[in-house]
Amino acid sequence: MTGERLGGRFARLWTASTLSALGSGTATVAAPLYVASRTDDPLVVSAGAAVSWLPWLLFALPGGVLADRVDRRRLMVLIDWVRVVALVVLAAAMLTGRAGVALLYGVLFVVNTGEVVFRTAAQAVLPAVVPRSRLERANGWLNGGTQVTQNMVAGPLGGFLFVLAAAAPFALNAGTYALSAVLVGLLAGTYRGGEARTGPRSARAEIAEGFRWLLSQRLLRTMTMLIGLLNVTLTAALAVLVLLATERLGLGSVGYGALFTCMAVGGLLGSVVGDRLVAAITATWTVRVGLLIEAALHLALAASRSAVVVGCALFAFGVHSALWNIVANSLRQRLTPPALMGRVGSTNLFIAAGGNCVGALLGGVVAARYGITAPYWVGFVVAVAVTAATWRVFDRAVVAAAYADPAPQRSVPVAR
Repeated sequence: MTGERLGGRFARLWTASTLSALGSGTATVAAPLYVASRTDDPLVVSAGAAVSWLPWLLFALPGGVLADRVDRRRLMVLIDWVRVVALVVLAAAMLTGRAGVALLYGVLFVVNTGEVVFRTAAQAVLPAVVPRSRLERANGWLNGGTQVTQNMVAGPLGGFLFVLAAAAPFALNAGTYALSAVLVGLLAGTYRGGEARTGPRSARAEIAEGFRWLLSQRLLRTMTMLIGLLNVTLTAALAVLVLLATERLGLGSVGYGALFTCMAVGGLLGSVVGDRLVAAITATWTVRVGLLIEAALHLALAASRSAVVVGCALFAFGVHSALWNIVANSLRQRLTPPALMGRVGSTNLFIAAGGNCVGALLGGVVAARYGITAPYWVGFVVAVAVTAATWRVFDRAVVAAAYADPAPQRSVPVAR
């Protein structure tokens, strides 16, 4: 590990990302509260989750193409300002009593569509902002900022602001996106994907190019498919966790919320020490031990009636989740050519989101048919199976070679 600093450009990118996460988190908490204040129809209330996830399936892949075609910094700034306008319209409509559920869901769709493309572009920008040797530290800081603001601060803050005024959380979200746009706009230079194009190409052809490249990379391909599959079982488990907490663990609403706090604290710890831990035990063992922790989480949820045991398992999973993100993002940023960075990143997001959507539906179906612990037993079996099947893929020499390979030539920021 070298002593290279992350630098001022990363500080601006991190601040923008963390502020956006805070605003998004408060709006995420406030949105269902607003819908519930207008209707008690379960279908209308649950439609909010569909509105939030749908853009990830519809626009992840096209978003990657866009991020590879244009200057990524300018794209991020444009997305932030579009989201500011949408949220200001929503907040104003709420203040004047003219906001309905349809308007709220329309704005959420716009905001989440922007988030899909913004996140793809931000991940593609990072390797041009920080030294290659500091990618793990940078990804850890980004993940840690999100953990604190979105998963710890935003929940109670969003609820408090909603009590003061229904429009307040959305106004705050608009403000954080505006600050993010200003900070990202201050990043000096241009951040294009790579070489000039020789002629017009269809979006479908460009998506296929990124997908083919990812399939040709055994390490990245395996990690992408793993996250998609494991997201199915994880989201299925979390979808019915409230029932497990109340029926088997005897927890109330505060205790149920505390389980997520355990996971968030673990995620924060993993983000803070992640780069040092990965350097100490190697990326190979970070991934391998993480897969074992994933299996252990499902086993604890399936077999234990102790809230303490389940809380500890969720804490360990939070640490693993942060470390997995650090390793996966850093490897993808190290190995992917700049011209493909957006499309490869968006393919990863698309597969991960697909796993989340399937898991959200599967958890309730399996639990209703086979009992509340059934999704966790399924998750345990799947986690053990994929751990055994992929153990040798994460060979120490193979992963070390990925870290040793020289970085592909990437876009060089041009000073203004």
